[in-house]
Amino acid sequence: MATTAEHAAMRRAIALARSALGSTNPNPAVGAVVLDSDGAVAGEGRTQRAGDNHAEIEALDAAGERARGGVLVSTLEPCRHEGRTGACTEAIVRAGISRVVYAVGDPDPDAGGGAEELRAAGLDVEADVLADEALVDLAPWLLATRRRRPHVTWKYAATLDGRTAAADGTSRWITGPESRRDVHRLRAQSDAVLVGIGTVLADDTSLTVRDWPAPDLPAGRQPLRVVVDGKARTPLSSLILDDAAPTLVAVGAMADERRVKALADAGAEIVELPGPDGRVDLGALLAALFDRSARLLLVEGGARLASSFVRERLVDRIVGYHAPALLGAGPPVLADAGIPTIGAAVRLEICDVTQLGADVRITSEVR
Repeated sequence: MATTAEHAAMRRAIALARSALGSTNPNPAVGAVVLDSDGAVAGEGRTQRAGDNHAEIEALDAAGERARGGVLVSTLEPCRHEGRTGACTEAIVRAGISRVVYAVGDPDPDAGGGAEELRAAGLDVEADVLADEALVDLAPWLLATRRRRPHVTWKYAATLDGRTAAADGTSRWITGPESRRDVHRLRAQSDAVLVGIGTVLADDTSLTVRDWPAPDLPAGRQPLRVVVDGKARTPLSSLILDDAAPTLVAVGAMADERRVKALADAGAEIVELPGPDGRVDLGALLAALFDRSARLLLVEGGARLASSFVRERLVDRIVGYHAPALLGAGPPVLADAGIPTIGAAVRLEICDVTQLGADVRITSEVR
């Protein structure tokens, strides 16, 4: 059973992991702490940008010789896979660690199984220590890894009566500056941000991370911008086609070939994913994004696109920004999602309620 010192080290590792959110993508944000043979902290670390050290290696390097005979505490099961970096399990054995404590198992078919490899090498290994606390930040990455598609967060901003714009179409600004700034936090922590063609035509959004201090993000890192545009109607003058970040445009079978070529010539990556009635196959799009190393997807589209994701049960988390205002008319948060009766309602579990300026942010998970 984990000791008091190991519990304290795990909580520190969880804090280290949280501080790395958004800087390690598509790898998970992991924290690790090394305790020496007397139970004192000898080293700590967090996952670096993709291709650099994992948290365990950072902690072992910081501990040096004090790691010998000590305990390594990690929020995620140490990997046994040798890819762009060496296997963490081999480094742990070489460092002379005698015991490993971790919170959550790694479901990746290549990297997982490190615990058994460590046990086979003679180390004492304990799993599931403070797992619930570590899962707060690790759950989205774990879901993406298990399902082989990105974890999907749908974000919206609305009045208290559920309107995303006024009857005349005006929508800037429904929410206050604090909420809008928080959206940039969500973008910074995502691998890809997605909108529909309706949002591009109405708002000419750039979808980049701007109003968020991110000193720990790799220089110049921006999420992949994704447009669901069945007929390739994205204007060539759109901000979303500038060189501030890469852009992928998903088109359907009815897209005009000349428009598709023009978008490609403008620098967008084009993927044709035909669905019914000329629409884009969203399931195929998520698979394509996963293949492009997107593990966390933020959907910022309007009511119709959101309803398509909800209808196909592709939404995992919802972040709603509610302004203390009433409109009484105008587009709703969600269009028809194919839910005919109250018994078929998509039920949510509220995870967090936070006031941001005059607004209220409600975060919920789909059950």
